[in-house]
Amino acid sequence: MDRRLAVLIACFFTIFTSYAVRYGYGILLPEMLPSLAISKTEAGVIYASFFLAYTIASPILGLLGDRYNARLLLTMFVGVFAAGTFLMAFSSSIIQASLFFTLAGIGSAVCWAPTMALAQRWTSGKNRGKTLAFIDVGSALGIVGTSTVVPLIVTANDWRAGWMSLGALGFVVAALDFLAVRNRPVETPGLGQEALKPKINEPLSAIYASLLRDVKFWLIGLAYLLTGFAIIIPFTFLSTYAVQELAFSYETATRLITVIGIGAVVGKTTLGPLSDRIGRIKVMMLCGLLIAGGSLGMAYARGIGLIIFTAVFSLGYGTAWSMYAASASDYFSKESAGSIVGLWTVYLGIGSIISPIIAGWIADTTGTLSWSFILAAAGGVLSFLLLMPMWRTPPAD
Repeated sequence: MDRRLAVLIACFFTIFTSYAVRYGYGILLPEMLPSLAISKTEAGVIYASFFLAYTIASPILGLLGDRYNARLLLTMFVGVFAAGTFLMAFSSSIIQASLFFTLAGIGSAVCWAPTMALAQRWTSGKNRGKTLAFIDVGSALGIVGTSTVVPLIVTANDWRAGWMSLGALGFVVAALDFLAVRNRPVETPGLGQEALKPKINEPLSAIYASLLRDVKFWLIGLAYLLTGFAIIIPFTFLSTYAVQELAFSYETATRLITVIGIGAVVGKTTLGPLSDRIGRIKVMMLCGLLIAGGSLGMAYARGIGLIIFTAVFSLGYGTAWSMYAASASDYFSKESAGSIVGLWTVYLGIGSIISPIIAGWIADTTGTLSWSFILAAAGGVLSFLLLMPMWRTPPAD
């Protein structure tokens, strides 16, 4: 097999597994709530533990992904990710679940910034949006796979079997990364000392100091924060909302997540390539509006209307991540893309940490999740407004 294709396939499945687990939490949550006897706020705390670990680890792994051997990093940390996911099956309290999901969050940090930066090194600039959108389709298909297969496993067994299955998938992907990944096209295969030498000599302090003085970096970073804030709320509570407030069966409720996954594939494969022609920022702004409109519809729609608004949300969600990753190379540095996206992930993580806790607390206080979806819509609108000043800003290359 062509080495470039092998690396991109490994990147695809790494992201596939990461998102299958990340958003598998919301699919398993309706069954976990009564079993663990926890409130929605406590459920939000468990989810936040994943994103807290992810946020802390992402800048570090983003930097290491730029400077050291990606094969070693992906194999090791995807293994850690798989172990934390598998251990979730043995949770019996909020403390145990939070600790195990923290471990999964640490490992998951390698599955985005370093993986997307690696994919960029193996593709040309003119096809960057198309390639990254294709790789990022793995996240949408991971959601489709989880929302299709995991409910069947849960129905036949229980939610613990669902976590075991996701953990086993993670171990398989760790093995795939070890066999397929190479750091960059000119790298000699193997893990010798030559492969472990830093690829970038500029001090980290100089890279970050330059970025933090750049208004574009802050605008995109804060928009990223609000996008993450908005997206996490439906992924955490949409299935629970459908079961508890709309009287959907568990299997039917989880199909709403399948709709998100399928719609995300459509968004990635259409809006991703479109961004190569009209510009990344314009598509990112459109994503904010789609996320806002879909989330607002979730608060009020019923029946087929709920499905339609879920699909609208999915188009914005599905396209957003690869656009933010590609903009790191467009507006800053291709060689430092992992460091840039890793630092942006701190912003994303802040939004993702506070989002499920606040949304869960609002639901426990008001007795409905509708207000939580309205809050998600506000996040999407604010991300759109932050990107407006960059509407006509040309890429750096």
